[in-house]
Amino acid sequence: MNFRQITIGGMAAMALFAAAADAKPKKPATPPPPPPPPPPAYVYIPWKPIPPEWASPTLAYKPLGPDGVRLSPNRGISPAQALWNLRSGYNVAALNCRGPQHTEIVVGYRAFLKAHAKTLRATNAKVDAEFRAKHGSGFVKHREKFMTEVYNHFAIPPVQPAFCNAALAMSKDAKLVKSANLQAFAASALPSMEIVFDDFYKRYDQYKVEMAAWEAKWGKYAVPGAKVLASAVPFNIPPASAPVAATSP
Repeated sequence: MNFRQITIGGMAAMALFAAAADAKPKKPATPPPPPPPPPPAYVYIPWKPIPPEWASPTLAYKPLGPDGVRLSPNRGISPAQALWNLRSGYNVAALNCRGPQHTEIVVGYRAFLKAHAKTLRATNAKVDAEFRAKHGSGFVKHREKFMTEVYNHFAIPPVQPAFCNAALAMSKDAKLVKSANLQAFAASALPSMEIVFDDFYKRYDQYKVEMAAWEAKWGKYAVPGAKVLASAVPFNIPPASAPVAATSP
């Protein structure tokens, strides 16, 4: 065996050794560390819906009737009662609508009472008779209760600006009415004033829908304008027992 053969044999042996080494299982590489968790997500709680005309958020009022029309002391009443309610609404307007743009109302109301005094006395007596026929000898308390409802209806504060405008328009129309046509006038004028209340309560119904949606998303006890953890929403636990919502530094 010469030197060349020895060298070739050695190289072959080394190649076999290297191949054998490569055939051994390799140790798996260490995986990279997981990424850090994302930072906590924060949200700003939006402001609550606002009641129309800045009315109380707990305002109590009559619902819609089965016919889809709002229940009201100005609906479903006799012609005599409608005229008396119109007079009552006119009275409320004369007392409450004191802006310079509504000064005609007081003047018109005084003229209305004077021009139609006889008809209004007869109407008052007719309304008394209707309540007596319905409630017997104790009719007075029933009539007083009903008329209190009528006055309160006309005097609800959030509707006063629109009511005063409607009353002003009515007072201008009333100047041309003869006593013989007063009930017919009331039959059209009273609904014209009632429209402003229907409009307000319709908008208040919509506010209640929007408020319910806000509470469903953010929680009854959520604080508008607060920056809170998104995971803490909604806030439906009373503040006294609720954990304090985390806020960012």
